[in-house]
Amino acid sequence: MTKPMKKIKTLCVYCGSNRGVDSRYACLARDLGTEMAARGISLVYGAGGIGLMAEVADAVLAGKGKVIGVIPEHLAQAEVKHGGLTETIVVKSMHHRKQIMFESADCFIVLPGGLGTLDEFFEILTWRQIGLHDKPVIVVDCADYWAPLQALVDQVVAQGFATPKVQSLYHKVNSVAEVFAFLEETLVRGRF
Repeated sequence: MTKPMKKIKTLCVYCGSNRGVDSRYACLARDLGTEMAARGISLVYGAGGIGLMAEVADAVLAGKGKVIGVIPEHLAQAEVKHGGLTETIVVKSMHHRKQIMFESADCFIVLPGGLGTLDEFFEILTWRQIGLHDKPVIVVDCADYWAPLQALVDQVVAQGFATPKVQSLYHKVNSVAEVFAFLEETLVRGRF
C-alpha cells in the first residue's frame, strides 16, 4: 500500500482536452490519477470532461480521491465540463481560473497537451523565475512528446535570452513513478 505524502496535498495537472494520437498519453494520465488517489493527493485542474483532462480526473475519482475543477463561465459550455467532480468552481476569466489553480496547488504537473497546456506551463514557470512561488514544476515526457519543449528552452539559453538557471526551474521525468520519487526527494531535502 502506498503511503500518503505528508506535505503534498494537492497537485495541479495541466494537460490536453484531447487524447492525442498515442494511446500512451491516456495511460499516463490514468496512471497519474490512480497514484494520486492512492496517496491521498487531491487534483485541481481545468474541469474538462474530455481528453487527458477527463482521464486523470476520472482515475482520481475512481480511487475515491478529491477532484476540484476550475473553469471560466465562457468555457463551461464551449468545453465539455466534467459533471461528476467533487467540486467545480466557475469563475469569470481565464486569469482567475489560473490564479485559483495556482493558489490551490502544492505542485504542478505537465502532461502532454496543446496550446493551453503550453500557456499554463510557461506562465507557472515564469512566475517561479520571478520569485512568485517555489513550488515544484514537473514535466512528464511520455513518448518524447516534450523533447521539442526541452530543445526550445535549451535554445533560449544558448542564444542568451535566459541564463542556464531557467533549466532548473522545472524537472523533467518520464513516468509517474519518477514524479513521486522526485517529490519525495524534494520533501526529504526540505526544499518546499
